[in-house]
Amino acid sequence: MAVFVFRKKGQNASIDKEAQNFKFEDTAKITHIFMADKNGGKVSLTRKDREWLVNGKYTARKDAIGILLETIKRVEVKTTLPKSLKPGTLKLMSAKAVKIEIYCGEDLVKQYYVGHESYDNEGSYMILSNLQTGENYPEPYVTHIPGFVGFLNTRYFTSEEEWRDRLVINYVPAQIRQLKMERLESPDSSFTIQLKTINAISLLDAKGNTLPFDNAKMRQYLSYFQNVSYETLFTKTVPQLADSLARSAKPFIRLTITDNFNISKIYSFYYRKPEAGSTNEENIPYVHDPERCFMRFAKDQEWAMIQYYVFGKLLINVNYFTSKSTVKK
Repeated sequence: MAVFVFRKKGQNASIDKEAQNFKFEDTAKITHIFMADKNGGKVSLTRKDREWLVNGKYTARKDAIGILLETIKRVEVKTTLPKSLKPGTLKLMSAKAVKIEIYCGEDLVKQYYVGHESYDNEGSYMILSNLQTGENYPEPYVTHIPGFVGFLNTRYFTSEEEWRDRLVINYVPAQIRQLKMERLESPDSSFTIQLKTINAISLLDAKGNTLPFDNAKMRQYLSYFQNVSYETLFTKTVPQLADSLARSAKPFIRLTITDNFNISKIYSFYYRKPEAGSTNEENIPYVHDPERCFMRFAKDQEWAMIQYYVFGKLLINVNYFTSKSTVKK
């Protein structure tokens, strides 16, 4: 009897240890991560060469991928659950948990469910799957990352739009053949920049007349088209807004960039309503949001919210290129 009890305790200890082994430390070997929530949301992250793709279509955000891999590498059990909390925790996880599958090549190397945050907001409930049986281990645990105070479940999200890289405009000057800025509310301030080479640049006004320009300002302006990102994509997350803008709104600026392969991309900019009651320094109500607007791009298939802080230096008028001008939104 003593031998039997000893062996049984050893088996239970082994099972408990396996059920708590959430981390996968060799993240360099991970090639694919799949996540799905209880509302039908799914996302597939696949490593391709040195970058990650979202659902095989879009470049993934490097910051989000980095945080997720760091979490996978370092997540540990913080504490077990009192028996009294187990039924309620499992019930809530069955309704809200996110399933995560981690692959190295074709091999599934880790699978677990990420639930809600713990009562003290310093961890998240997780339950690990037994890969040999395909069943979940019976015990959920509160997990955390040592040295980090906070919960982890927000790192496991399934929205395609949130995973996509926010980089939307990225040209070095030598890649641009033509840049056309149409200021639709004041056409006379529109302009076109043509580049035969980086040292052979022409500036045309709205009527096609060649204009003189400040060479330093021109070169500075063309450098602004590198690494430009939107703030939030809302094509699918707020379809009502996207549909409303497409039906009734008119852009105030249209920017067309044509590259050296004669491929043109069009970016259209739309005003956003100001916050209710917001005024300027002179207490005059704003007509439009002074900090953000909307942008339509990707052949008019995508909508994003952008910041003037990021895009303002791009959305200038032709007067910018004269020697005494300044950037105007």
